[in-house]
Amino acid sequence: MQPLIQLRNIEKSFPAGAQKFFVLRRVTLDIQPGEFVTIMGPSGAGKSTLLSILGMLDSAWSGEYFFLDQPVHKLSVKQRNDLHKYNIGFVFQSYHLIDDLTVYENLELPLSYKNIPQKERASLVCDALDRFNIVGKKDLFPSQLSGGQQQLVGVTRAVIQNPKLLLADEPTGNLHSAQGEEIMQLFKKLNEAGTTIIQVTHSEKNAAYGNRIIQLADGWLVSEKSAAPAQSAP
Repeated sequence: MQPLIQLRNIEKSFPAGAQKFFVLRRVTLDIQPGEFVTIMGPSGAGKSTLLSILGMLDSAWSGEYFFLDQPVHKLSVKQRNDLHKYNIGFVFQSYHLIDDLTVYENLELPLSYKNIPQKERASLVCDALDRFNIVGKKDLFPSQLSGGQQQLVGVTRAVIQNPKLLLADEPTGNLHSAQGEEIMQLFKKLNEAGTTIIQVTHSEKNAAYGNRIIQLADGWLVSEKSAAPAQSAP
């Protein structure tokens, strides 16, 4: 099977006087379609930086990155943006919803960037509201939702067009444990339906929902192992 993602000797650094400070060092990694991969490591290990590179939000790095056989390292900014826009969803720790838009409008907004006709946008939003059981929240504003509900809307927005890859940066970091478990169960269902997921987390419990754990330390990929299966909720 052709990997969805191939990284070869990815490095990211900043000038530090006459030296360079490396955030990532020679990271080489393959991600297969349908995997659920967790990136772990101490603060400052380079986890979020690696996620930003995978999501094509950061272009200031060296090495080779192939996504769907496309050489990301050789693409123009517009080509990278298009590849990201049509294939990658991103879930952030801090929700990133727009406060003065309703749930419905927050879900519709990213579709409008893709030149999808209004009628089709409405259909996609209604399907997503129904799929994630938030029809009753569609006219509410983010401030009227709990943290768990806001993150659920954030996940819905990220997957509204069935991206091939879902990236999640500490997706349960601001949630109570029950809310966090609900989000992780949702990720598990999305993965079982075919979405490739890469998450950054400090939580061993969250990592157990995936099938592989990658450990970073000081920018180096130091180990890979299979994840212990998570216990499903009764």
